[in-house]
Amino acid sequence: MNPELEIFLSPYPPAIRALALKARALILEEMPGAIEQVDPPSRIIAYGYGRKYADLVCALAPFNDHVNLMFSRGATLPDPASILQGTGKKARHVKLFSEADVANPALRELLKTALKQQ
Repeated sequence: MNPELEIFLSPYPPAIRALALKARALILEEMPGAIEQVDPPSRIIAYGYGRKYADLVCALAPFNDHVNLMFSRGATLPDPASILQGTGKKARHVKLFSEADVANPALRELLKTALKQQ
């Protein structure tokens, strides 16, 4: 793990750090070669294939009791399992409370579909 990411996650409870790292592993598995950008002011870890906001595919946002996996174009993603939340014009998120949430096949499908939209 890179030191910047370690510092960013350090204030969160151990279970949330572990959950964020599990979600990170899923993202990096589905997005080989993705650029990971730690953005402390925005409190996110962003993933995409470029450094501009327009290149963003998804991001992780840790909280004290869960981790949000945000999709920058989530409003247009098909969501047959109804796991996306939010009301924004573009972005949506999935709340992750456990490793089982990260392992949900519907989450992996959302990631795959989000990549196709790039």
